[in-house]
Amino acid sequence: MTETTQRRNTSQDGKGAPGTRGSTAIADPVVAKIAGMAAREIPEVHHLGGGMTRAFGAVRQRVPGGGGGSGVAQGVKVEVGERQAAVDLDVVVEYGAAIADTAADVRTNVINAVERMTGLEVVEVNIAVGDVHLPDEEEEDESEQEGRRVA
Repeated sequence: MTETTQRRNTSQDGKGAPGTRGSTAIADPVVAKIAGMAAREIPEVHHLGGGMTRAFGAVRQRVPGGGGGSGVAQGVKVEVGERQAAVDLDVVVEYGAAIADTAADVRTNVINAVERMTGLEVVEVNIAVGDVHLPDEEEEDESEQEGRRVA
């Protein structure tokens, strides 16, 4: 009998709880995606990421092989340890939203989602509000795109 087989047999005998029969590593991008989705669930959040972050993200999405994807983690930075995680978010809020209340809602939602899905303790969620989205900005963005010859 090999050493691997012996270990497997002893763990199948119920001598160790399932949680002690191996390790689970959660990558930073996984936590970043979870945090990004949780932050976007708050209605007052218009975008994540500052102006330059969004611009680079748009360029990266158009470049073949540039890691475009859906950009869910855009504006999200995380540090993940063995049992804890810290999250930094760059947020653009809708005009008229109470920024302090929106930040509290985002923080609560991100903490709940990350802890529920990963089992990691979220030690902090830092939120930087970099811009306010005005209602008329949407119309300007659309009219600029209509005037372009190429997409």
